[in-house]
Amino acid sequence: MSEIPDEEWPATLDGDRVVAAARGWIGTPYRHQASLIGAGADCLGVVRGVWRELIGPEPEPLAPYARSWAEDGGAEMLLAAARRRLVELPPDAVTPGDVLLFRVRRDGPARHAGVATGPAAMVHAYDGHAVAETPIPDVWRRRLVARFRFPAA
Repeated sequence: MSEIPDEEWPATLDGDRVVAAARGWIGTPYRHQASLIGAGADCLGVVRGVWRELIGPEPEPLAPYARSWAEDGGAEMLLAAARRRLVELPPDAVTPGDVLLFRVRRDGPARHAGVATGPAAMVHAYDGHAVAETPIPDVWRRRLVARFRFPAA
């Protein structure tokens, strides 16, 4: 990512609005590939749902993906999609409303996403658990790949 002076960053959504929308997903059961508040969502589904609530229709269709897509030689699909649609920021600080991408395996592609609710917590979905707001543990901080903001609608 190139260095962009602060005054030249593209306009982004207010972090408090993003956090409020993400928290609305808390308690939604985990469902692979789903993005329906209260019914089911995976980590990407939460981010997609926040987009729909605050910006509008999703900007591109989502192709089906297997649970094991990253282990099956998946490229940086999640990171590439985020770079097409979100505003990338340096990953050195986490602020409320940021979309965070993580590597699950040190040598694998980014495959987990969450919405930061503060510098040390996020709303996210993961297999076997309902969408929750949890602390960001040190192991996840070390695997943070990128930080994004939703573009202004």
